[in-house]
Amino acid sequence: MSTVPADSLSKEQKDELLCTYAALILHDDGAEITQQAMTNLIKASGCIVESYWPMLMAKMIQNCGMEQLIKMGSGGGGGGGGGG
Repeated sequence: MSTVPADSLSKEQKDELLCTYAALILHDDGAEITQQAMTNLIKASGCIVESYWPMLMAKMIQNCGMEQLIKMGSGGGGGGGGGG
């Protein structure tokens, strides 16, 4: 999504991106990543997301761990297809 202008994203994509940024900020700060902490940070930024997004993101982080999720998301794209 980083190559797509923010105003071109759907509401769902923007909500997911806001929650991702909130989780990364909390993680970087060493704070606990909870639904409430994410909601507070998103509201403080002047944004609003559907209430289920922070809950889902916090639950996923609790189950998988932030470090593991960061590693999963940092893989490069696959190689190009073979020439014919």
